[in-house]
Amino acid sequence: MTDYSAHIPFLPTSVEQLVPLADLASRAANLRLWLGQSLTIEPHQLFAYCAGRGARLPVGTSVTLTPLRHPYEAALQARSLAFVTGHPMIAGYGPGSADFQLALTGSRYRSPLTAVTEYLSAVRGLLDGETVKLDGEYVRLHATLPALPHPRVDLGLGVLRPAMARLAGEIADVAITWLCPPAYLRDVLIPELRAAAEKAGRPTPRVVSVVHVAQHKPRRDPVGLALSVCGAHLQAPHYVDMLHTAGIHVDPADPLSGARTLVDEGVFLTGSLPDLVTGLRAYHAAGADEVAVNLSAVGGTRGAAVATRELEFLLTALGSIRRPPR
Repeated sequence: MTDYSAHIPFLPTSVEQLVPLADLASRAANLRLWLGQSLTIEPHQLFAYCAGRGARLPVGTSVTLTPLRHPYEAALQARSLAFVTGHPMIAGYGPGSADFQLALTGSRYRSPLTAVTEYLSAVRGLLDGETVKLDGEYVRLHATLPALPHPRVDLGLGVLRPAMARLAGEIADVAITWLCPPAYLRDVLIPELRAAAEKAGRPTPRVVSVVHVAQHKPRRDPVGLALSVCGAHLQAPHYVDMLHTAGIHVDPADPLSGARTLVDEGVFLTGSLPDLVTGLRAYHAAGADEVAVNLSAVGGTRGAAVATRELEFLLTALGSIRRPPR
């Protein structure tokens, strides 16, 4: 797997939007495509469409939310994608916000850590061919999946704060970060991951950092771009707490000011193409194994075609994709 991967830089509203991006990814050596929880076109179905069209690419979810599906369904979806793409798949999960949990399940998770532990344990057991017998606080399951040979499925966990990093070190294959500054990744999250994994007697999970970027161009407002994709995060308690712990102080009542802070602190990367390359490489220097480049701000404001074209230029500058033929 290359050091860099691509987050789909727009919220898909048609499968045709993805064709140029899938063609672009096909020109790279094992470039993984990522998509977080989409409430327009469901991520697993979108990736399956690409595979059916002939773009059999490595994929990952960054992340899908546990209240949306039972672990049995989650395991079935994940291994189905590994099967149809022909590549190892990273299935990332997270509990979502407390309000989202309440809206879908009728109550908030009393302990998100317990909920995620039960969820990943059930999915892992099913994928390993076990008969899972679990009567937990959040997951009840007595079942097994029919045997089906398929490429490996690695389980990812969305990680923002130390407690979730420790849990990922204990049970996950991949830790997926979002809006985490490189220094916070290096000094807080990775030490927690390593310590927990060592205590559990298992390998340290790989770290995938999803990073928002937007090249500076005339008539582009970087703060407005950051607000367009990070505004909700800047008002969510778990993101605000993570940023505060990282020394980046944002006011959830003033997301515009928070967006400006993300730009000033380099959490939302902007600048020239060389500036973006330097900023992305800082995540590798901080210990990330894979950096998922996310141009969703460009895609959301300028459209899928513009974002795909700019992603091509950036991945080419990073050395992750061959230059197009003349």
